[in-house]
Amino acid sequence: MFFAWFLFGTPDLTMAMNGCLAGLVAITAPCAYVLPHESMLIGIIGGIIVVLGTVFLDRIHVDDPVGAAPVHMMNGIWGTIAVGIFGHKGLGGLGLNGLLHGGGFKLLGIQTMGTITAVLFVVAAMTVIFKLIDKIVGLRVSRQDELKGLDISQHGMEAYASFQIFTTK
Repeated sequence: MFFAWFLFGTPDLTMAMNGCLAGLVAITAPCAYVLPHESMLIGIIGGIIVVLGTVFLDRIHVDDPVGAAPVHMMNGIWGTIAVGIFGHKGLGGLGLNGLLHGGGFKLLGIQTMGTITAVLFVVAAMTVIFKLIDKIVGLRVSRQDELKGLDISQHGMEAYASFQIFTTK
C-alpha cells in the first residue's frame, strides 16, 4: 500500500489487498528455507512487484481487472527464485545455501532454470489449449457483450449495481 501510495499519490485499497496476497504467494515457495526477517523482505518485495506488474500490464493493454497475473504469476516466479537467493542449507532439508548465505549461484541457477522450464511449459501447453478452445467455441465475446459487460451477457446478472458505461460516438 505504501509503495502504491508513493507512486500514485493516494492510498489504494485494491493494491493494498493485492499486496497482502502477493506477499503470501511470494513466501509460499521459500517458507521452509528462510528466516522470519527474510520472509518479511520477500513479502515486501512481492508487494512492490504486484504494483509494478499491474502498471506494466496496464501499459501494454493487458486486461487483468483483479490483478491475478501480478499477484500469482509474477510473485510465484519471484518466490521460487527467492529460494535461490535466501535459502538456508540447514532449514527444511534444503541441500544447498542460497546466494546470500555463501552458496554461490548454484541454487539460484537451479531455481531459475526450474522457473524458466515451468514458464515455457505453461506457455506451450496453454497455447495449444487456447487454440483448441478458440476453434471449438471461441475465446472472444462480441463487442456488444463486451460493452454491456460479461457479468450480464455471460452470467445474467449485474456484478456491480448501478454501474454505468459511458461510450463516445
